[in-house]
Amino acid sequence: MQKFRDVLSRWNGGDLSMMEAGELLGMSERQFRRYRDRYEEAGEAGLLDRRLGKISTRRVPAEAIEEMLELYRHRYLGWNVKHFHEHLLRDHHFSWGYTFIKTQLHAAGLVGRAKRRGAHRRKRERKPCEGMMLHQDGSRHAWLEGQPMLDLIVTMDDATSTLYSAFLIEEEGTASSFQGLLETFVAKGLPSSFYTDRGSHYFVTLKAGEAVDKSRLTQVGRALRQLGIEYIPGLFA
Repeated sequence: MQKFRDVLSRWNGGDLSMMEAGELLGMSERQFRRYRDRYEEAGEAGLLDRRLGKISTRRVPAEAIEEMLELYRHRYLGWNVKHFHEHLLRDHHFSWGYTFIKTQLHAAGLVGRAKRRGAHRRKRERKPCEGMMLHQDGSRHAWLEGQPMLDLIVTMDDATSTLYSAFLIEEEGTASSFQGLLETFVAKGLPSSFYTDRGSHYFVTLKAGEAVDKSRLTQVGRALRQLGIEYIPGLFA
């Protein structure tokens, strides 16, 4: 409830769009609009789930669920859920959604759950609002014709990919990181968090592939700690 009031206050103040407010609360823009209207009409009481304690009129009868499970056991065993669902709709006149069918098959142990992807293979979600997180990266390339290889140091907003600082330097390091941060902080203020790869000027990693040593801060890490900015290491160097 407190979080909803905080987000609503930021939306009223123009700091968040309705879509961003919904993302912060884990709901759609339309749902946030409904919650806002209920809150304005009846306060906290308007946000209580009006369905609590009531039996849904759309509940699927237990007999129908068992019939569906029997069909899978005896006629469609081994089929993936998508194809099974298509045949239920077409040949057996079932009208339930794919997610419901999948949940019931999982619960009955007829279909195995997909293995969860490892942390290093899951895509990191972007921040919902501009200014919440900065991302800094260096890319080495022959950027200028006839010139030696140079590092392009980019500091950008994580939510929008807006470039706040970009420059070429002979070699990426602590000085270039500070330059990008200084240019960004002067123009945009301080972010809540800062995200980079695991380069040695960013983090101390005792062994390749292992977690960074958060007890041994680099100059960049110490500066960010003094400023109260959360420092987040990337998954790869």
